[in-house]
Amino acid sequence: MKRRERTRQLIELGGLVAKAGLIDLADDDRAVIFGLLVEAAARLRGDDREHALALWRRRGRRAFEVAGGAPA
Repeated sequence: MKRRERTRQLIELGGLVAKAGLIDLADDDRAVIFGLLVEAAARLRGDDREHALALWRRRGRRAFEVAGGAPA
């Protein structure tokens, strides 16, 4: 069962990358997309973590509303 849950999680996360438009914006360059994610992770390890989380949460919720999808 854990494997199935992990697979579903990975599919959903990939869907978020697509929904955000990152695949097209990065010309499907996996190194660019991974670099963006690494940069975000570095910011979350920094002193500005709470501010970044609040900002990205607001933006994400608005984007879900506009796209018609509910956040998980």
